Amino acid sequence: MNTLSIRAFIPPLRRRCAPPSLHAIRRYAVQAPGAPTMEIFSQQHKWMQKERAAADVETSRNVDYLRDEVASRLCERLLDINRHFPRVLDLGANACNLARMLTLPSPETPDAGPRSSRIGKLIAADSSETLLYRDADLPFNKEIDIQREVLPASETLSYEANSFDAVLSSMSMHWINDLPSILAQVNNALKPDCPFIGVMMGGDSLFELRTSLQLAELDRRGGVSTHTSPLADVRDIGGLLQRAGFNLLTVDVDDIVVDFPDSFALMKDLQAMGESNAVIAREKGGIHKDVLLAAEGIYRELHGNEDGTLPATFRLIYMIGWKQGPNQAKPLERGTGMFSIKDYLEKDGKDGGDK
Repeated sequence: MNTLSIRAFIPPLRRRCAPPSLHAIRRYAVQAPGAPTMEIFSQQHKWMQKERAAADVETSRNVDYLRDEVASRLCERLLDINRHFPRVLDLGANACNLARMLTLPSPETPDAGPRSSRIGKLIAADSSETLLYRDADLPFNKEIDIQREVLPASETLSYEANSFDAVLSSMSMHWINDLPSILAQVNNALKPDCPFIGVMMGGDSLFELRTSLQLAELDRRGGVSTHTSPLADVRDIGGLLQRAGFNLLTVDVDDIVVDFPDSFALMKDLQAMGESNAVIAREKGGIHKDVLLAAEGIYRELHGNEDGTLPATFRLIYMIGWKQGPNQAKPLERGTGMFSIKDYLEKDGKDGGDK
């Protein structure tokens, strides 16, 4: 399996060791039904985390390496569709990472110009105003027709039906409680025969940190608390898209592994990203110091690299679904592709005999 190094996407971080390195591994998912229906995340707490993180502009920008890389890969999937998109919604835009990546050329065709040439107007929407407008004064805003809109609620869309030629979502839907509802609202906002292209963290993301904290708490406190957020499984995504009314589904997975000097640097970056735990049933207060120290030792013993760094796996689930349209390609009806093997062999035998 090929491994791709993408260190160039990571800004310099003020640490004692080299900045984290990223390695990408692509796997393909299978579709299966199922959807989370319980209220798991506190949207108010998540909003506060993102607002606090974005208020420290320099630190927040330094940890955008993951969002920028994921947004760039999402842009490549958009370019795979040979179509111009006059009006596009970036749902859960964070700091408009997608908009910034769209102003850059594709790594595969650097001479073809910016990827934004395929897009007319981009509506960037997010519930966190501070994060959404964090980079509003940067030069890339002049290179793309972008309009920022603050969402009153992250799980409710107020857009009219048939409003957008495409809806994109990068690294935000893993905090949604009711995924079936938000996907159905996205489907409603799309024009017929137009795509939704999204990516979210899921599955076994940060399994190294999860297992280390759980084992440390079992050892130090005799039980396990919720310190990391549960995530949707890749096997559920196809069923969720079908339930929302999407056709022609595609689901695939990228594993991005980031190397950190220690587990404390990883948790510090997650906090600076606004990606800390937001589960309603989380334990109030910080993690005990003895648990953190024990988790660091367990992390190194179970998952540590030979160079002394600690890997953190981010599993990214990419999804593409198309709203039904009158001119959309449709699969053949069941039975139309069937034929008799016996008739085919007998025909082939006769043709061979004639020769």
